[in-house]
Amino acid sequence: MDKKKLKELEDIQEQLKSGGGKEAIEGQHKLGKLTADERIDVLFDKGTFVELDAFAQHQCSDFGMEKKRPFRDGVITGYGLIGGRKVFAYAQDTSVLGGSVGFTHAQKVVHLKKLARDTKAPIVALLDSGGGRIQEGSGAYSLIFYEDIVTSGVVPQISAVVGNCAGGGVYSPALTDFVLMVEGTSQMFIAGPRVIKEATGEEIGMQELGGAKPHSQISGVCDLVAKNDQECIETIRKLLSYLPSSYLEKPPWIDTGDDPNRQEASLAEVVPDSSRTPFDMRKIISAIVDKGEFLEVKKNFARSMITCFARLGGYPVGIVANQPMVNAGCLDCDVSDKAARFYRTCDCFNIPIITLADVPGYLPGIKEEHKGIIRHGAKMLYGYTEATVPKITCVIRKAYGGAYAAMGAKAMGADVVLAWPTTEMAIMGPEAAVSVLYQREIEKAENKEEFTKQKIQEYRDKFSSPYYYASRQQIDVIIKPQETRPYLIKMLNMLKDKVVVTEGRKHGNIPV
Repeated sequence: MDKKKLKELEDIQEQLKSGGGKEAIEGQHKLGKLTADERIDVLFDKGTFVELDAFAQHQCSDFGMEKKRPFRDGVITGYGLIGGRKVFAYAQDTSVLGGSVGFTHAQKVVHLKKLARDTKAPIVALLDSGGGRIQEGSGAYSLIFYEDIVTSGVVPQISAVVGNCAGGGVYSPALTDFVLMVEGTSQMFIAGPRVIKEATGEEIGMQELGGAKPHSQISGVCDLVAKNDQECIETIRKLLSYLPSSYLEKPPWIDTGDDPNRQEASLAEVVPDSSRTPFDMRKIISAIVDKGEFLEVKKNFARSMITCFARLGGYPVGIVANQPMVNAGCLDCDVSDKAARFYRTCDCFNIPIITLADVPGYLPGIKEEHKGIIRHGAKMLYGYTEATVPKITCVIRKAYGGAYAAMGAKAMGADVVLAWPTTEMAIMGPEAAVSVLYQREIEKAENKEEFTKQKIQEYRDKFSSPYYYASRQQIDVIIKPQETRPYLIKMLNMLKDKVVVTEGRKHGNIPV
């Protein structure tokens, strides 16, 4: 072989590793960020990553761009193994042309996504870009958006915003299944602080406008938050462990070493005697899942609902649970969006849905009505019923009215409904029901307070009892709290081969 040719290849490969140069690398490190190459190294099992299209260059000759034609065009693309499974990934390199997205950059991403879709493997995007490359005009991002959309539901798509993501570029992560951000170094926004000030006169900082905090707590754009790049990538690896490689597979079973018949005696003491006293639903989740481990999605957004991945008997499950510690576990617009999205994500990738219900109703108020609780609440109803995966509901305490329907009532398609003895089911709470049913009697009663109290207890005993609803086959099994884990695992085993053949239609019309 011509040694000169071989040396040329080696020189280019060395050049690729240097990214935008020593100063650019040091600049990334000073900001507390890893370089694109370092991110790829941390993400994949050691020595398994294979880079594709490394020698691609942009074809722009305007504005002096013909003099700046670096290899890779500001993005690393390729595949490798994560936890022994094939995964595709791309990492934007902000040290090369600012990581800006031109047509070659976009076409590399398009090629990667097509390969992932055809070979049925997940995609991870590590995003850190100056935005669209203005020297090449518009249209490059649209190529990526199209692939995001046609790949949706075929293979898992995970986006980690590990730097800047602005303008039209924010819609690519928004179109994927999960969005991760890093505290202090990530930002996403359509228009930055300077544009906002010019347009509206409002002043705001980059992080306050589009950092991890506002997107994980207020907008709900961000699903998971990490302290640094390293933790972000480790979270991606953990998230992938719950997901199948594509819609054609079931999620991976793992022997966690936790006894499927384990009973947790502490659960008998979790629910307070008073139905109005809150308790932490996370304690129940931690007690029943394998090794007490779960990965919470959108943890700080719409906090009266918990959505998380966990394992039961080694099987990945998606858990949707009311959180009585916040707004008594009521459903509102944001909660409905959060749960509906999670239902649909689980259904996309064959992950069984388990709902833990303690829901007194929809959050009342003018603000929620005007915000569209009717429309948003309908998304949750639609998302649950649409799902064809195994669906198991366990009613912990309250299950009232239409809000319970959204949490997995039997009539909404739950395969099995379990209930604790503490369960109260009704169209509304006993206090409200009695005030309607016995309005005249209460007005005539000599001791209104005592009469009302008596009727509330009678209504609760007769019409809110789990035994009453079990007699009407709306509850399948009433269990002791400590039996929750073994029963859930038994039901999962029973339902693991569930197959639903859907009606022939183009698609339903979810109330987005």
